[in-house]
Amino acid sequence: MPFRWRYIALPSAFLLLSLGLTIYFYPRLPDEVAYHFKDGLPDRWLGRGAVTAWLLVPQFLLTGLGAAVVAGIIRLGDRFQTTTSRRAETMLLLMGNMVTLPQLVLAFAMLAIFSYNSYGVYLMPLWVFALAVMGLGGIILGVLFFLAIKQALARK
Repeated sequence: MPFRWRYIALPSAFLLLSLGLTIYFYPRLPDEVAYHFKDGLPDRWLGRGAVTAWLLVPQFLLTGLGAAVVAGIIRLGDRFQTTTSRRAETMLLLMGNMVTLPQLVLAFAMLAIFSYNSYGVYLMPLWVFALAVMGLGGIILGVLFFLAIKQALARK
């Protein structure tokens, strides 16, 4: 089974989005960037290079993790010579793109930090956004789990 970019399309897209946000906002950031907020007000600062690195490095790592998982599964499939099926394609799509959920939260954190420090606009607490993303991810996984059980029962 060959590697296809669609297996990691969403992590790659969020990596590119994060790079785009960095390119746009970095020249607009002050030397000291507020990165932690309490009650909508900043209470911790760090240099703009350090904040940018702390926000971009995990994006690269998560995209690499998605690619490594897909590549590992493909190699295992080749080693054990399983047959290619629609189910294997679906699993590769799901597993390779699963890292998008934390990437989405990181991209929002980047946008929130950059928008506050560049324009003084505080978007919303990160925990509210993270909770919404986790809820959405749970619903999606629940639906996929339900469909897999339904398909398994139909085969019996």
